[in-house]
Amino acid sequence: MKTSDFNFELPDELIARYPMAERSASRLLCLNGENGDVAHHIFRDIESMLESGDLLVFNNTKVIPARLYGEKESGGKLEALIERVLGEHEALAHIKCSRSPKPGQTIYLGGSKEDGTAVEVLGRKDALFHLKFCGDKPLLALLDDVGHMPLPPYMERDDAEEDKERYQTVYAEKPGAVAAPTAGLHFDDALMARLKDKGVNFAYVTLHVGAGTFQPVKVDDVTNHQMHSEYIEVSADVVNAVKTTRTNGKRVVAVGTTSVRSLESASQQGEIAEFYDDSEIFIYPGYQFRSVDAMITNFHLPESTLIMLVSAFAGKSHVMAAYEQAINDQYRFYSYGDAMFVTPQQHSQQTQNLSSTK
Repeated sequence: MKTSDFNFELPDELIARYPMAERSASRLLCLNGENGDVAHHIFRDIESMLESGDLLVFNNTKVIPARLYGEKESGGKLEALIERVLGEHEALAHIKCSRSPKPGQTIYLGGSKEDGTAVEVLGRKDALFHLKFCGDKPLLALLDDVGHMPLPPYMERDDAEEDKERYQTVYAEKPGAVAAPTAGLHFDDALMARLKDKGVNFAYVTLHVGAGTFQPVKVDDVTNHQMHSEYIEVSADVVNAVKTTRTNGKRVVAVGTTSVRSLESASQQGEIAEFYDDSEIFIYPGYQFRSVDAMITNFHLPESTLIMLVSAFAGKSHVMAAYEQAINDQYRFYSYGDAMFVTPQQHSQQTQNLSSTK
């Protein structure tokens, strides 16, 4: 299976660089994974596609203002993107500058050498820098004061005031993500209330989305790709909700690929169980899904692990044909773009692949 099998040409004007005025007014392409049929709706129509007793599984991670600007001791400018918060004063981060700082050196973030926070470079972990923030203020509070929302690179713009609210789900609770779980951006409070009134149940997992979600697959053979690691929490309450839903003959609907990866990471032993750990699960065509009956997702980058995951669920030919139709119909793509509601291909067509997990 080649990475190029998941390529497509996207006109630049279809990249959504700003959100819709109303969250639930985005378009919704419905893909039937059994036969490839496509239907076109508005996102708020999702209410009519869900039944009482169905379970929506959301990722309640909260995006932190993870991008910081600063300078080195020499005065050279740099940019840091926090990848993972390790404690009140420590984090792993990407650093972009003319010459990488070395362990033991001090850099200044959130300002210049004169007014920024002193940060000691403790060492390296692969491509990431282990940083210790030397001020008294806890890291998350510092980010709230001087950090910038980490918009994806394809938006090609600086963050704006509205991004603090719109690049965040309305149910975000646990800080730690550096990218939004974007399928959830389409839900507003009014839609959530209507779904609850209808009898649709909610459950919440946590996956702190890392910058690796935007990294391209750099190998020709998909099976040789090494997935980046992300921290996942699937509680006993979620496990019980999933089991009860399926026992009652209802559907578990994952909101976003991060919720899919969370549920499937917790199901690697065959049956879903509590999970509090890092996961490197890589889902591509051939994977047998254990805990997801339908998914809501945005349109993803070509040759990305995310489009591979959706293709595993609904069939590659169906997904690529649906993407072609979305492009022809001028759907908006990526984080601030439109959404899909996807049902699975026939399970008889699925076989277990060599996905990896920790």
